[in-house]
Amino acid sequence: MLNAIYETDFLSFSYGFRPGRSPHHALDALYTGLLTKRVNWVLDLDLKGFFDGISHEWLVKFVEHRIADRRVVRLIQKWLKAGVLEDGKLLRVEEGTPQGGSASPLLANIYLHYVFDLWVHAWRRKRAHGDMIVVRFADDIVLGFQVKSDAERFWAELTERFRKFALELHPEKTRLLEFGPFADTNRKRRGEGKPETFNFLGFTHICGKKRSNGMFTVVRQTMRKRLQAKLNAVKTELRRRMHHPIPDMGQWLRSVVSGHIRYYGVPMNAPALHIFRFQIGWLWHRALSRRSQNGRIHWDRMRRLINRWLPPVRIFHDYPLRRMGVVT
Repeated sequence: MLNAIYETDFLSFSYGFRPGRSPHHALDALYTGLLTKRVNWVLDLDLKGFFDGISHEWLVKFVEHRIADRRVVRLIQKWLKAGVLEDGKLLRVEEGTPQGGSASPLLANIYLHYVFDLWVHAWRRKRAHGDMIVVRFADDIVLGFQVKSDAERFWAELTERFRKFALELHPEKTRLLEFGPFADTNRKRRGEGKPETFNFLGFTHICGKKRSNGMFTVVRQTMRKRLQAKLNAVKTELRRRMHHPIPDMGQWLRSVVSGHIRYYGVPMNAPALHIFRFQIGWLWHRALSRRSQNGRIHWDRMRRLINRWLPPVRIFHDYPLRRMGVVT
């Protein structure tokens, strides 16, 4: 019921935990904004302990601003005060939303809608001197600015606004970086090396050039940390499944590789996908070879197993400019 009410209020640059919107919609919007707007600077925001820092008092006020039914408001208050179970012990919390609660994503969106979305929407219209783009997926926020002074002023004013509502930007992870069609030239002229990169929703965004005409484009690659974490998780699970039948292991690995390729299969990310598939095959070969002292599998047979069970690399998502054109 609350989803239906707030969907009419939430702004278009908010993508997290909303019906009909996915991480790839946010990634497409960011890519399109970086290429079609005059963006020279990117502000990568990181909120420190967001879900644990939400003020119950402010959240209830925000809900009351839209919801008149006191029964619904009381139910939300009970939800917030219910606490969480950890190792069989009930822990009550005075701030934050219960992690894993079905209402927590919506309540977090409501909180940021009033604290951030409405404010930044007005700031863009009234204060910005150049182009400005905003993309938010839950508490993961990226903004693009044409003018550096706009970005610096926005950062300072946003810090003060967040402090008013019991939120805090991470001092080390929040950063302003030069990013756009002129970043490479400007940094080389100043002797500063290649443009910096930033991460968003599992992808590292890099200033690149098209092979066809050398024009600026945004290259999106799987985050190295995410890739390594997934491989480590597969390695641990393969050790547990070491003596399972090969078809069972193959079906499970097929689902792992397929899911990875479906999410990370974006244009210009094929090398990272090939690395992931190769590493999964190598880990599988290692697990099978450790079944017994004389059980080492030759690579000829291993290649047949890999080709049979692991899906080939393919690009699942079209270029964002085409996808956004179809959607809109």
